[in-house]
Amino acid sequence: MAENIYPIYDRMLSREERERMLGQRGVMVWFTGLSGSGKSTVALGVERELHARGILCRILDGDNIRAGINSNLGFSQADRIENIRRIAEVGKLFVQTGIVTLACFVSPTEDIREMARQIIGEDDFKEVYVSTPLSECERRDVKGLYARARQGEVKDFTGISAPFEAPRNPALSIDTSQLPLEESVRLVVDMILDKQ
Repeated sequence: MAENIYPIYDRMLSREERERMLGQRGVMVWFTGLSGSGKSTVALGVERELHARGILCRILDGDNIRAGINSNLGFSQADRIENIRRIAEVGKLFVQTGIVTLACFVSPTEDIREMARQIIGEDDFKEVYVSTPLSECERRDVKGLYARARQGEVKDFTGISAPFEAPRNPALSIDTSQLPLEESVRLVVDMILDKQ
């Protein structure tokens, strides 16, 4: 019989004990969509609404993750995979602590999102596809990334010089060019409350 090389895990508080203390259930809401689609804007609204309801929530966003834990990664295919792998592992820790976790990442392929789903766990992973059309995302272009990508200054930019695979079966699909922010937030909050 193999020796348990992680004996501390057996003595840590269980997920159930943590969730009971918080009075909520941990879940990962994985927002995917093009840059500028509204992922972070919707997540911010969801965070505020959940906070108002007394539900502990944490946003993991491309900007705050790439400035910290993933600051050593670039945008090669291997680095993109590692970026999402690390995010999923960190997200799993939050979820297992009972925290509603909102992850906002382009995560452009089915394979990369499936990897995140497998790490986090099928029962805890809710994919939200922010399906805002490319033309609207380009119009918003608050960071100027689409313009730079079209000029060839940004290589492998999703939607321009790199593909985006729309999710086949998201838990929810939201087009922020068609739905008001309040309605988009309500749809996500209702989905989360269904898991509580």
